Amino acid sequence: MAIKGIKKKAAVKGKKQLLKFTIDCQQPADDNIIEPKDLEKFLNSRIKVEGKTGNLGERVVVTRDKSKIHVSAEAPFSKRYLKYLSKKYLKMQQLRDFLRVV
Repeated sequence: MAIKGIKKKAAVKGKKQLLKFTIDCQQPADDNIIEPKDLEKFLNSRIKVEGKTGNLGERVVVTRDKSKIHVSAEAPFSKRYLKYLSKKYLKMQQLRDFLRVV
């Protein structure tokens, strides 16, 4: 009597899941508190991909449309990480006590 081994099912390879996030800086930008272009530059320099900063490549794209910043990334990317970086930017600008990230 032979024991049959467990067969590994091949994963279906299809489209990668694309996540889109938007950071709306409308009110602070209108009040001249923060500059959205500076936040965009900060995100470009600080977002880590595979444990390395400045390694965005085609996996993460950060774009700006007036006072909104759009981040589109492939699957392993969390909203919490984006929120963390936004708070870090506000702390660096000494605005963390006055603005709230929602």
